[in-house]
Amino acid sequence: MTDAKIHLLIVDDEIDIREILQFNLENEGYLVDLADSAEQALEKIQNSTYHLILLDVMMGGISGYKMAEKLRKNNNDIPIIFLTAKNTENDVLTGFSIGADDFITKPFSVKEVIARVKSILKRTGKVDDSIINKSSIIIVKNLSIDIDRKEVCIDDQSVNLTKTEFEILLLLLKNQNKLFSRNDILTKVWHEDEYVLERTVDVHIARLRKKIGDYGKFIINKTGYGYCFSH
Repeated sequence: MTDAKIHLLIVDDEIDIREILQFNLENEGYLVDLADSAEQALEKIQNSTYHLILLDVMMGGISGYKMAEKLRKNNNDIPIIFLTAKNTENDVLTGFSIGADDFITKPFSVKEVIARVKSILKRTGKVDDSIINKSSIIIVKNLSIDIDRKEVCIDDQSVNLTKTEFEILLLLLKNQNKLFSRNDILTKVWHEDEYVLERTVDVHIARLRKKIGDYGKFIINKTGYGYCFSH
């Protein structure tokens, strides 16, 4: 799990959204505060330090855009992810022009929110990479691999992998963009089984690619070097 010292603020006037985000983000190990309005959020920001804000755009009183403007005018650089039912080009441009770091359109996937939060925290350097990478769940877009439960899901649907396929995918996801030779994979996944041939790696990766569908294209074979996961 991530370090509980990572402090998030969720600002949304819909109680269901606040609660579902709080539940799932706290399960990831984050410390989460809630606000049902921009006014309440601005008060909380005066008294606490946050690493990131999930901010609804359309609220009664001060809008999410106005709240972001106030923060930026006060030289507050807290990363902001806007939650919005509006996703026209003008809306997005407006958000980015006043200092948004990302947009998530409602209705959203909780896994997508978690992935975006981790990505923004890492990119903005608000927390150390080693803290973010302690999570027992690795997420790439809508693909997630739960290391503790030995589960892989795509779009919240479970993917049935063999133990070997799971271990190969886990190895590649934990070391994204790093090339592993077939011998490296044999050593790390099959360990000391001397009867397994390098060709076996190709067969298992072909099956794995097929099972994970569109994500299979991210498992790249660089001729003469080996395999890596890169997206």
